[in-house]
Amino acid sequence: MNKRETVIKDQLKTSPEFIVQSLESQISSKFHEFQEISFFNHKKVALAFKELKVGTEHFVATSGYGHDDIGREKFDQVFAKIFNAEAGLARVNFVSGTHAIACAILGNLKPKDEIVFALDRPYDTLDSLINYLEKDLQVKVKIIDHENWLDFGEVIETVTSSLTKDTSMVCIQRSRGYSANRPSVNINQLQELIQSIKSINPETICFVDNCYGEFVEKQEPSDVGADLVAGSLIKNPGGGIVLTGGYVVGRKSLIDNTANRLTCPGIGSEGGPNFNQGRLLFQGLYMAPLIVLEILKGSLLTSKVCEYLSIQSLPGSQDSRTDTILRLDLKSKERLLSFCKLLQENSPVDSHLTPFPDNTPGYSDELIMAAGTFIEGSTSELSADGPIREPYSVYLQGGLSYLYTKIFLEKLIEKFEN
Repeated sequence: MNKRETVIKDQLKTSPEFIVQSLESQISSKFHEFQEISFFNHKKVALAFKELKVGTEHFVATSGYGHDDIGREKFDQVFAKIFNAEAGLARVNFVSGTHAIACAILGNLKPKDEIVFALDRPYDTLDSLINYLEKDLQVKVKIIDHENWLDFGEVIETVTSSLTKDTSMVCIQRSRGYSANRPSVNINQLQELIQSIKSINPETICFVDNCYGEFVEKQEPSDVGADLVAGSLIKNPGGGIVLTGGYVVGRKSLIDNTANRLTCPGIGSEGGPNFNQGRLLFQGLYMAPLIVLEILKGSLLTSKVCEYLSIQSLPGSQDSRTDTILRLDLKSKERLLSFCKLLQENSPVDSHLTPFPDNTPGYSDELIMAAGTFIEGSTSELSADGPIREPYSVYLQGGLSYLYTKIFLEKLIEKFEN
């Protein structure tokens, strides 16, 4: 090999492409674990479609009141079957996961009831709901803060010691949200917490915000005792193609109450057209376990690349996953803005635009969002956002294709290595 060939070879070894491939080879064995979970969830979804006899007649469009929409009814049943729940309410009529969560809470609480948010303050988008509960409905709201997340037994004890005979509902947010401290909560931890709550009062409604957690593990919160579970259809269970919507699954009486809040008492789950979205809803759910697999692979490789770049990621490359959120601590406003700008530049849509922080409905701090996505706000697509506050963390989510995520990571190394 001559001197020129040696120089070229050395340059290739330090290229972003070579670095990403080298890091990928170090974590490839972990992909097999993700694939095994995904295969399990593929089987679960396929069985539900088969047993409930999904047919092309369930894709027919409805409008107006949406009366006699057999596809809507069938989609509810499929959701309930997959999530091992008595009933489901999965609709494009929910404008977001937050809307689904709000309907589940408001439909199942009465004035003077007590609601406990068990794992620190929930997402900022629920702040207005909390104010409404306290001021307008006279519901007693407790938000339980925790100092020691390393000992989940202590977390459970803190929650259970806060419960009273008046506690009607305990809300458990599975994902870390925008918290700088708390981790996401896995299914085993959820089961322990729910069992402890039920041991004090079996009638207390355990409600889980499942956003970003669907199909990441083999079980869902409804498999381990949750009475109500809610989430968004433009996150994991929409498979990247559902245009809008949310879902709630759980005990039938609680789902009925939620449906009455979504529409009105007397109409409940019988109203609401699908606006010609039937085929996308079914197909998105069918594809969801595959999309989640792609997201998890991309998240894991991103953690490994960030370790190479000395950027702290939570979870790290050695940690297990229970949701599709990856927190990256960038330590300064400038680096946070630079990261989001880079992601936007390498997005398939609106790559020519530059994201800037701004006030966003439902959030107390300015928020920056990088989301060159085909569906507005779809966090199953590769996107990132974060509040402009210390420690200047960005929350990376989504990635319909692992290989597209790899392309972005090559650009990240180019930008952040020095």
